[in-house]
Amino acid sequence: MRIWFNKTFSTISAVFNNLRQSFPAGEITLICTHVHLGATAFLAADECYLEPENLKGDAYVDWCLNFCQQQRISVFWPGKEAALLSLQHAKFAEHGIQILLVADFDTLNLLHDKAAFYQQLPTAVAEVMDFIAINDLASFDLALAELGAKHPQLCIKPAVSVYGLGFKVLDTQRNSITQILKGIEYQIPLAELRYGMQTSTQFPTLLVMEHLAGVEWSVDCAGLHGELLCAVQRKKAPQAGYGQSIDNQPEITGMVQRLTQHYRLNGIFNIQFKAGQHGPRLLEINPRPSGGFGMACLAGVNLAGVALQAALGQRPPIPAIDYGLRVSEVNTPVVLKSN
Repeated sequence: MRIWFNKTFSTISAVFNNLRQSFPAGEITLICTHVHLGATAFLAADECYLEPENLKGDAYVDWCLNFCQQQRISVFWPGKEAALLSLQHAKFAEHGIQILLVADFDTLNLLHDKAAFYQQLPTAVAEVMDFIAINDLASFDLALAELGAKHPQLCIKPAVSVYGLGFKVLDTQRNSITQILKGIEYQIPLAELRYGMQTSTQFPTLLVMEHLAGVEWSVDCAGLHGELLCAVQRKKAPQAGYGQSIDNQPEITGMVQRLTQHYRLNGIFNIQFKAGQHGPRLLEINPRPSGGFGMACLAGVNLAGVALQAALGQRPPIPAIDYGLRVSEVNTPVVLKSN
């Protein structure tokens, strides 16, 4: 069986390693494509090929179908253009190619926009932090007044973002030079942020939110069209370098199950939570393997194998999870292929 992963995040290497552990030697061939020859995912793949760098939209979908036919692909596990490819799964199926997608087109686009996602999420499924979406200085000041009256500290984040990029806690006490000299990360002076907003009549949507000051959980999941097959909770230590622990919080378990069912999530996905003054709150659903995916699988379950076997119509047994286990990662130097 030939399985293709197109351009995606470097963390896909952990998925490759786990898939190999789930099938007898020689039963699967893992194929990876990327626009750069030095992609770290190439080091873990059985076969690797370059993608055209500038193809987008329907032209990229056509290229993908041709690649699947040329390379005799059985399962296509997309990263790039996953939402668009979800509209064409029937075309691929006509050629005997199964596309393994986390969700349908509308859901994938919704998860990409946190403002729309938070606004449409039923509170009976999961609760998010208190927030207001803004696009200009006037709405920002109104949000500060409303949320500041209820919460001791506020933060901001772009509605469209990955890896927490753009997240900042609002600092009402210090200026930027003080923050730089003291090495303060993830904060921004409120006065300087407002000054920056004054130069733009309107900007892409920002979320003004209550700051959740508690611990964070990253939950790596395997599902089958709305059925949660397995989920591993990783509770992150407050201090860097202290690793993570495999946790089992019933409140988070319930939200993960309901979110999986509500959005009919499938394959491998990741859901993040953070504790506030009223308990855990949903941060986001990532329709892809997380950066810590490999650590989650150390808890005793091979999530990649479970997801793939379920997609192929099998019902793999789910082993017991080793709750309380402390895990971490060790960086390994490697030599990349040169252009």
